[in-house]
Amino acid sequence: MMMMKGELWSNLGSTMAAIMFVYAMFRQYFPPQLQDCIFQYSKKLSNFMYPYIHITFDEFTGEKIKKSEAFSVIQNYLSDKSSANAKRLKADVVKDSQSLVLSMDYNEEITDEFNGVKLWWSANRTTTKTQQFSFYPAPDEKRFYTLKFHNRHREVITGTYLSHVLKQGKAIAANNRQRKLYSNGAGQGNRSSTTWTHVAFEHPATFDTLAMDEKKKREIKKDLVTFSNGKEY
Repeated sequence: MMMMKGELWSNLGSTMAAIMFVYAMFRQYFPPQLQDCIFQYSKKLSNFMYPYIHITFDEFTGEKIKKSEAFSVIQNYLSDKSSANAKRLKADVVKDSQSLVLSMDYNEEITDEFNGVKLWWSANRTTTKTQQFSFYPAPDEKRFYTLKFHNRHREVITGTYLSHVLKQGKAIAANNRQRKLYSNGAGQGNRSSTTWTHVAFEHPATFDTLAMDEKKKREIKKDLVTFSNGKEY
């Protein structure tokens, strides 16, 4: 067994040495114009063999201090898609949400479609181990979403689809957000409690229950619907 491992490493070392030698000869004796031409054709061949593009959306930005807004919006957008298409789901309570939010589990992939274009979303995570000291320690787990699509649809995805995802994700977040009423608890003799407290605001009144002339109410509702369907909305 030890001899087989030794032979394997020896063959691997010989192969790497041969590759480095050929690459050095290529850089030394081939003119730059020919090198550029070969690289361009190799890139075209690579795109032909695997014509898909990947876009990664990390959970944290910069020095991993602030959570990415794009990640949260995409998470909201995919929650609706995941509940209908994903086989493995995660359930969680998001801050200020009125109900459980479902999202696809790690290493799960779902299919989406936009204007006839098919694309794929996947949820991923990697575990990192760092020995460096930092005042802002990064989480050991790195989470991110990956979007995969065909190269021919690049303009559609980067131009209109991503804008559609952001708009829909923000709308879902606004719909799930819970309104709260805050009150100042100072002077109540409980020093251990925080100054401000809140309770969920769930007012039963709706537009239909307003004390208003029914004819006038229908006219207002009609105007609101017309306005919401207009281009200026």
